[in-house]
Amino acid sequence: MNLEQFIDIAKSAGFFERGRDVFVARAPGRLDVMGGIADYSGSLVLQQPIAEATFAAAQPMGGKQLEVVSLGDPVRRCVIKLEPIEYAEARERFAGSPNDGWKAYVAGIFLVLMRECGVSLNGGAKVLISSNVPEAKGVASSAALEVAVMQAVRGAFGIDLPPHRMALLCQMAENLVAGAPCGVMDQMTSACGEEDSLLALLCQPADLQPPVKVSSGIRFWGLDSGERHAVSGSDYGSVRCGAFMGFRIIACDDAANGYLANISVEEFERGHRQRLPEEISGEEFLRRYGGTADRITTVEPSRVYKVRHPAAHPVYEHARVREFRELLLAPPDHAIFGRLGALMFQSHNSYRACGLGSKGTDLLVDLVRAAGPAAGLYGARITGGGCGGTVAVIGEKDSEQAIQEIVEQYRSATGYRPYVFSGSSPGASRFGVARLQL
Repeated sequence: MNLEQFIDIAKSAGFFERGRDVFVARAPGRLDVMGGIADYSGSLVLQQPIAEATFAAAQPMGGKQLEVVSLGDPVRRCVIKLEPIEYAEARERFAGSPNDGWKAYVAGIFLVLMRECGVSLNGGAKVLISSNVPEAKGVASSAALEVAVMQAVRGAFGIDLPPHRMALLCQMAENLVAGAPCGVMDQMTSACGEEDSLLALLCQPADLQPPVKVSSGIRFWGLDSGERHAVSGSDYGSVRCGAFMGFRIIACDDAANGYLANISVEEFERGHRQRLPEEISGEEFLRRYGGTADRITTVEPSRVYKVRHPAAHPVYEHARVREFRELLLAPPDHAIFGRLGALMFQSHNSYRACGLGSKGTDLLVDLVRAAGPAAGLYGARITGGGCGGTVAVIGEKDSEQAIQEIVEQYRSATGYRPYVFSGSSPGASRFGVARLQL
């Protein structure tokens, strides 16, 4: 769907009032090329905004309520009272019904604007949403929704927000209202990404670095495994919690400037790895160490957490991502392609060691490995929060046929035909806001 098609839908939906302007925004999903779950530990991450995107249209209204229609199958509707309530109260309201979770991502945008920016909306709003970013595939559908709504609301109410700040507020909405413990790379890519480039973000906490232009000889694809992914899932949350538990155990907050990723591989191997237990119960950890520095996750006494692998992952991943960026900036050749692929395979294996793999994503990675350089494919890794979702693949630009063969091999083995993410598009800040007169 493009802008013209969405505008036609907005005009013909019968949802908006005539005589009032409507403000339209667009925000893409993202393909996590490298970095992934190391974002919450301060790693560098490299993210590609994908071609699939979410459109949102907002119209200021009288009253103090938010009316939302989300087009899809099925069409979803809700009416929410706009009031600057506490985040915990909002999270509890939306957590009441699993089918209502999507509302939190929309209402959360309005709540953070009121609470964090002191925005007085002077009325309510109508919001229409349409998206072709598949949900629960690990390509940041929630971030695309948040950023598109935020950008449309910003235009509708004349709110001056730089893209970087907008992304941080969207992350707050997801963390504090939707209750998903995500890092900021998804929202930052959706808001600030550039077409045909990888967004480079040092997550300490959100240092945008120069984008990495993708060489014309290299191409990235995303292959959907068909296995459901959710950043709010317990596995993702327990691995995140385990990483912060490990950081607390080795007690290097000051030396590492507060981020686990700042510990070098050599320092970790020499001084820290053996100090970390493979796993520890929440009860024992709390008794010995009191808690972690993470404001998003909570150590539960009754659970047993992996610690060594979740803590090691961001240390190694930060080193891998930095090398990956350096290689992308060098003149491309087959040796560089091979090393880029090897780094992606290493990242995938590290996810598995943390407990974030899945049968489907492992199979896709194995199929890419088997096809190999002879087919123009060099590497692959699970993306985002893991436990299913999408696999990122790197290959030569003309390797589309090899990708399609892997799709068919996966379909033959599992009965599921993967959706292929191919291409990129600009982030919401590059797209801007379109103003419609109805």
